[in-house]
Amino acid sequence: MNPWTPRPVLPVRRKVFISYYRGDRAAVDGFVQYWAGVQNVFIPQIVGAYGEDIINSDDAEYVIGQIRTRYIADSTVTMVLIGSCTHSRRHVDWEIKASLRQGEIYTPNGLLGVILPYQGNAAWLPPRLEANWNRENRNCYARYYVSPSTPEDLRSWIEDSYDARGGRATFIRNPADTMRYNSQCRSCSITH
Repeated sequence: MNPWTPRPVLPVRRKVFISYYRGDRAAVDGFVQYWAGVQNVFIPQIVGAYGEDIINSDDAEYVIGQIRTRYIADSTVTMVLIGSCTHSRRHVDWEIKASLRQGEIYTPNGLLGVILPYQGNAAWLPPRLEANWNRENRNCYARYYVSPSTPEDLRSWIEDSYDARGGRATFIRNPADTMRYNSQCRSCSITH
């Protein structure tokens, strides 16, 4: 091989924090194994991937700080994997809040929601994600998609979310209040 022959440029693999409802763990594992493992689209950061990862506290600010320090600080994009009950989970709200923090020492993560394949083409959005998105994808920070069909689709969504950190950060809506408890699920009509 000629040493002067240019090597092919490989696509960038961003570190992506995965936010999800633990009841969807099997679907989340399948999504991550395929898109991060087989297709090499991104590098996953996941709370609960190992037993010692669980942050066992009801103090929202403490948990948000731990999530930010342990997982989000090393990632640039947060992907919320959305199943039927994700919208009602307080830890998902806390993870999105931690992802959107801005300030002198914080750069927000890009934010996108992706519907898990079993959910079909529609799902209830977590309120904090919904506050940062609109159907026209105009004047908003986050994006929301059905499950990808190609690596190029998912890669372009992640890159768009990464670019939003600079280009759309003025549209971030991250109120101080957090979900104190899990809310009633709109799909199941119960609180999990």
